[in-house]
Amino acid sequence: QVQLVESGGGLVQAGGSLRLSCAASGSIVSINSMAWYRQAPGKQRVSVAIITSSGSTNYEDSVKGRFSISRDNAKNTVYLQMNSLKPEDTAVYYCAGRREGPGTNRAWDYDYWGQGTQVTVSS
Repeated sequence: QVQLVESGGGLVQAGGSLRLSCAASGSIVSINSMAWYRQAPGKQRVSVAIITSSGSTNYEDSVKGRFSISRDNAKNTVYLQMNSLKPEDTAVYYCAGRREGPGTNRAWDYDYWGQGTQVTVSS
Protein backbone atom coordinates (compact mmCIF):
# COMPACT_ATOMS: atom_id res chain seq x y z
CA GLN A 1 0.00 0.00 0.00
CA VAL A 2 1.34 3.41 -0.97
CA GLN A 3 0.68 6.47 1.16
CA LEU A 4 0.99 9.96 -0.28
CA VAL A 5 1.86 13.05 1.74
CA GLU A 6 1.68 16.54 0.25
CA SER A 7 3.65 19.53 1.43
CA GLY A 8 4.61 22.99 0.25
CA GLY A 9 1.29 24.77 0.42
CA GLY A 10 0.87 28.17 2.00
CA LEU A 11 -0.11 31.78 1.52
CA VAL A 12 1.35 33.68 -1.40
CA GLN A 13 0.57 36.94 -3.18
CA ALA A 14 -0.79 36.98 -6.69
CA GLY A 15 2.02 36.59 -9.19
CA GLY A 16 4.09 34.55 -6.79
CA SER A 17 5.23 30.93 -6.93
CA LEU A 18 4.98 27.78 -4.86
CA ARG A 19 6.28 24.26 -5.30
CA LEU A 20 4.20 21.43 -3.96
CA SER A 21 5.72 18.07 -3.17
CA CYS A 22 4.06 14.69 -2.90
CA ALA A 23 6.15 12.09 -1.12
CA ALA A 24 5.18 8.44 -1.39
CA SER A 25 5.82 5.98 1.41
CA GLY A 26 6.51 3.27 -1.14
CA SER A 27 7.91 3.13 -4.63
CA ILE A 28 6.06 5.13 -7.26
CA VAL A 29 7.70 3.14 -10.03
CA SER A 30 4.73 0.78 -9.88
CA ILE A 31 2.29 3.67 -10.15
CA ASN A 32 1.59 4.40 -13.77
CA SER A 33 0.09 7.87 -13.44
CA MET A 34 0.39 10.58 -10.85
CA ALA A 35 -1.78 13.65 -10.74
CA TRP A 36 -2.45 16.84 -8.84
CA TYR A 37 -6.05 17.76 -8.16
CA ARG A 38 -7.49 20.79 -6.46
CA GLN A 39 -10.73 21.57 -4.72
CA ALA A 40 -11.94 25.05 -3.98
CA PRO A 41 -14.65 25.67 -1.35
CA GLY A 42 -18.05 24.64 -2.67
CA LYS A 43 -16.61 23.23 -5.87
CA GLN A 44 -15.78 19.81 -7.24
CA ARG A 45 -12.32 18.33 -7.11
CA VAL A 46 -10.70 18.81 -10.50
CA SER A 47 -7.51 17.60 -12.12
CA VAL A 48 -4.89 20.25 -12.84
CA ALA A 49 -1.90 18.18 -13.94
CA ILE A 50 -1.11 14.57 -14.80
CA ILE A 51 2.17 12.77 -15.42
CA THR A 52 2.60 9.20 -16.61
CA SER A 53 5.44 6.78 -15.89
CA SER A 54 6.95 7.69 -19.27
CA GLY A 55 6.94 11.35 -18.37
CA SER A 56 4.06 12.46 -20.56
CA THR A 57 2.17 15.37 -19.04
CA ASN A 58 -1.23 16.95 -19.39
CA TYR A 59 -2.59 20.14 -17.89
CA GLU A 60 -5.95 21.72 -17.28
CA ASP A 61 -6.39 24.70 -19.57
CA SER A 62 -6.36 27.36 -16.85
CA VAL A 63 -2.90 26.34 -15.59
CA LYS A 64 -1.14 25.69 -18.90
CA GLY A 65 2.06 27.68 -19.15
CA ARG A 66 2.01 28.44 -15.41
CA PHE A 67 2.13 25.02 -13.69
CA SER A 68 4.60 22.21 -14.27
CA ILE A 69 4.36 18.65 -12.97
CA SER A 70 7.39 16.40 -12.60
CA ARG A 71 8.27 13.14 -10.90
CA ASP A 72 11.48 11.83 -9.37
CA ASN A 73 11.17 8.07 -9.17
CA ALA A 74 14.43 7.75 -7.25
CA LYS A 75 12.99 9.97 -4.51
CA ASN A 76 9.45 8.62 -4.83
CA THR A 77 8.26 12.18 -5.14
CA VAL A 78 6.04 14.14 -7.49
CA TYR A 79 6.21 17.92 -7.72
CA LEU A 80 3.94 20.69 -8.88
CA GLN A 81 5.71 23.95 -9.67
CA MET A 82 3.17 26.76 -9.68
CA ASN A 83 4.15 30.13 -11.12
CA SER A 84 2.22 33.34 -11.78
CA LEU A 85 -0.33 32.33 -9.20
CA LYS A 86 -3.78 33.89 -9.28
CA PRO A 87 -6.43 34.23 -6.55
CA GLU A 88 -8.55 31.70 -8.45
CA ASP A 89 -5.82 29.11 -7.85
CA THR A 90 -6.77 29.12 -4.18
CA ALA A 91 -7.78 25.59 -3.19
CA VAL A 92 -6.75 22.47 -1.34
CA TYR A 93 -4.34 20.60 -3.58
CA TYR A 94 -4.29 16.80 -3.56
CA CYS A 95 -1.82 14.32 -4.93
CA ALA A 96 -3.21 11.14 -6.50
CA GLY A 97 -1.78 7.95 -7.95
CA ARG A 98 -3.19 5.39 -10.35
CA ARG A 99 -1.61 1.94 -10.42
CA GLU A 100 -2.61 0.91 -13.90
CA GLY A 101 -3.96 2.57 -16.99
CA PRO A 102 -3.34 5.98 -18.48
CA GLY A 103 -3.67 9.21 -16.61
CA THR A 104 -7.20 10.56 -16.60
CA ASN A 105 -9.06 13.52 -15.17
CA ARG A 106 -11.59 11.25 -13.45
CA ALA A 107 -10.92 11.25 -9.73
CA TRP A 108 -12.48 7.80 -9.28
CA ASP A 109 -9.79 6.25 -11.50
CA TYR A 110 -7.11 6.94 -8.90
CA ASP A 111 -6.15 4.40 -6.26
CA TYR A 112 -4.14 6.53 -3.85
CA TRP A 113 -4.77 10.00 -2.39
CA GLY A 114 -2.93 12.31 -0.08
CA GLN A 115 -4.54 14.37 2.64
CA GLY A 116 -4.20 17.65 0.77
CA THR A 117 -2.32 20.89 1.28
CA GLN A 118 -3.88 24.37 1.32
CA VAL A 119 -2.79 26.95 -1.22
CA THR A 120 -4.08 30.49 -0.72
CA VAL A 121 -3.33 33.25 -3.20
CA SER A 122 -4.06 36.79 -2.07
CA SER A 123 -4.87 39.60 -4.47
